[in-house]
Amino acid sequence: MIGMMNARVAALAAFSGLAMVLAGCQSTPRGTGRPVVAPVASSPFDGQWIGTDGVAVSTLRNGTFESRSVQTGEQLTSGTYSVRDQSTIDLDFYSIKSQKRTTAACLLVGGGNQMNCTLASGTRFVLNRRQA
Repeated sequence: MIGMMNARVAALAAFSGLAMVLAGCQSTPRGTGRPVVAPVASSPFDGQWIGTDGVAVSTLRNGTFESRSVQTGEQLTSGTYSVRDQSTIDLDFYSIKSQKRTTAACLLVGGGNQMNCTLASGTRFVLNRRQA
């Protein structure tokens, strides 16, 4: 009985190892030499956004958030965002100028071209999608 259990455990381990090896395989298009990588699904929040004050451009991409000065290109904030639902995200970011971490909630409106945001302090601001 013990010998049979050891054989089953060994077979299961071998199968698991094979599955892990196969999972690591990627297909390569003929003649390119580069593996095919599935594109990361983007959210409706991804893209560049500019504040109505025109001071900064914010970039949201794959859960990351940063803003840069329109005039100098200097980074002003960096952080992350999480999607709460189809129209709401939560920002968690660090302000380089004030050296403070803060949060904000943003609601997507205007056909997906505007976000109305409220900082944890209650201050409101508006971001408009920047057209390419």
